[in-house]
Amino acid sequence: MTLLSCFIRRHFYLLALMLCLSPLAHAGAYEDFFNAIKTDNVESMTSLLNRGLDPNLIEEERGETGLMLALREGSTKIFKLLLNQPNIDLEVKARNGDNVLMIAAFKGNQGAVETLLNKGAAVNRSGWTALHYAAAIGNNEIAQMLMKKGADINAESPNKTTPMMMAARGGHILTVKLLLDGGADATLRNEAGLTAIDFANQFGFKDIAEGLTYRLKKAGKM
Repeated sequence: MTLLSCFIRRHFYLLALMLCLSPLAHAGAYEDFFNAIKTDNVESMTSLLNRGLDPNLIEEERGETGLMLALREGSTKIFKLLLNQPNIDLEVKARNGDNVLMIAAFKGNQGAVETLLNKGAAVNRSGWTALHYAAAIGNNEIAQMLMKKGADINAESPNKTTPMMMAARGGHILTVKLLLDGGADATLRNEAGLTAIDFANQFGFKDIAEGLTYRLKKAGKM
C-alpha cells in the first residue's frame, strides 16, 4: 500500500468517525441547552452559544423556543442572555400558536413584556394576541403597554372572542373599564353569538354586566 493510499484511507476513517459522532454531539448539546434554561445556568448557556448553537432551538413537548421556556421557568438570566443574541427570533410560534410576547403577557411578566416591545416584538397578529392574555388575567399595566404600542383593542381570536370578552369572563372590572375607555366595542359578538355582557352574566359578574349595559345605553347602543 502506498503512502498516499494510507493517507487517504486514514482521513476517510476520520471523516466517517466525525459524521457518526456529530449527531450524538448535537443531541447532547440540545439537551444541555434546555437543561441550562431550566436551571438558569448562564455559564453553560454562554458556552453553548459560543460554540455556535442556535438560540432559537425548539423543545419537543410544546414546540416552544428557549425564550418561551425561560419565561415559563422563571429563568430571568437566561431570558436576558437569549434575548440579546443577534439572531434571536421573537416571532416564532409554539405548537399552540403562542409566541414569546403572548407568554410574557399570560405570565404577567411586565418587565419581559416591556423588554420584548422595546426589542420590536409585534403587538398585533391574526388570532389570539398578547392583549387577549393580558385581559384574561386582568393585568392593566401590561394591557396599557400593549395599547400604547398600537394593539388592536378589538382583536378577534379564531372564534371571534375579543380582549374585552376575556376580561369580562374573568371578572376583571377595571380591565373592562380600561378597554372600554380605550375604545373597545362592547357590542361585538363571538361565533357563539356572545357579547362581553353575556360572558359577564354567564360567569356571575353582574357588576360588569350592569356597568357595560349602562355605558351602552348611555351611548345609545342599546
